[in-house]
Amino acid sequence: MLTRRYPISITEAQAKINNVTLPTVTETIPVAEANHRVLAETVTAPFAYPHFRRSGVDGFAIRQADDHDYPHEFKVVGNVPAGATFHQPLGQDEAVRIMTGADVPVDAGVVVMLEKTRDLDDHHINIVVPEKHSNITEIGEEYQAGDVLIEKDTELNPGGLAGLTALGVQRVTVYRQTRVAVITTGSELMAADEPVQEGKIYNSNGILIPELVRENGGIVTSVEQLVDDNDLLQASLQKAIAENDIVITDGGVSVGDFDFIGDTARQADELLFNKIKQRPGSVTTAFVQDQTLVMALSGNPGACYTGFYLYVEPLLRRFVHQATRLQKVTSRLAAPYHKTNGFDRILRATYTVEDGQYATYPNGPDRSGALSNLQTTTCLIKIPHSNQPIALNAEVETWLLPFK
Repeated sequence: MLTRRYPISITEAQAKINNVTLPTVTETIPVAEANHRVLAETVTAPFAYPHFRRSGVDGFAIRQADDHDYPHEFKVVGNVPAGATFHQPLGQDEAVRIMTGADVPVDAGVVVMLEKTRDLDDHHINIVVPEKHSNITEIGEEYQAGDVLIEKDTELNPGGLAGLTALGVQRVTVYRQTRVAVITTGSELMAADEPVQEGKIYNSNGILIPELVRENGGIVTSVEQLVDDNDLLQASLQKAIAENDIVITDGGVSVGDFDFIGDTARQADELLFNKIKQRPGSVTTAFVQDQTLVMALSGNPGACYTGFYLYVEPLLRRFVHQATRLQKVTSRLAAPYHKTNGFDRILRATYTVEDGQYATYPNGPDRSGALSNLQTTTCLIKIPHSNQPIALNAEVETWLLPFK
């Protein structure tokens, strides 16, 4: 059934997506599995760090550097490699050989760097010049027990994981990753292992969408490739809705005889939009069914790619309490754009920074089905709807893509 669609602006569509209520679901996992996961609880120090007085250099621990004239002879009464301890009293003219990171004897007030000493024999050294610094990291110098290690809503990275591990933290509570099902539709689609057939195309979106989801922190629970069959689509769609947080479809959103998603969207619990004032991807559709968001993207690869970054990426990030990685800037168009547009046109582009300003270069064909520029695209630019060409150096709204 053909039903008139009422388009909304890109900004309005993004706002509707941003207003979708998302559940907060957490899980507790080992620190070793938490890279790029987002903390759902603030983590505090379970004890002071360091929890012993730690030598910052290789050298000799003595009581005080300013108690002597230099050079001065010391008797070496012990050796403390990293991981060992020395609990004997330390006399006035006694020294303990110590390694970087080792436990400093309790009586020692300074560690003299090895370079400032001379060996006299196996058990005696000369300290040639006094040490100006203690070279000792005191107990709790970095953290006291109860200090915040990493705040809630922080995305963990390898450095953060190392810090947690250094404090003995073994498990952390994080937001569960978004569960995403991908359904690609179209009887024209072929799997990658099929021979080339006239009138059919390989299912490039079947790898594009899942990898974009994974790259942006989601978990792909399933990827299906369906022929144009409404009963088959509805069965797969309902199963995916029941088992996932987000369902992404491609194709089936236009007004052809086999474009079934549009009818499904109109019967959903909440239709967010089914047409956007943009090219490519004007028929991008979003609706909520049983508390699951269904994002129906165009089947054309270029339009699918654009739609993912404008609408799905921010949603995946928000699910784990993070801001979009898209950086919105104003750039200058490095080449004139001659097409006139009834809708805003989103161009795939590259950018440079010249004299502190972003310059953007349209990146090859801007047809919705074009995919030759997807590998090299580093930003998206919005050419505003106009019946006039856009001049060289015109300012345009630009989204810098993540991971580029």
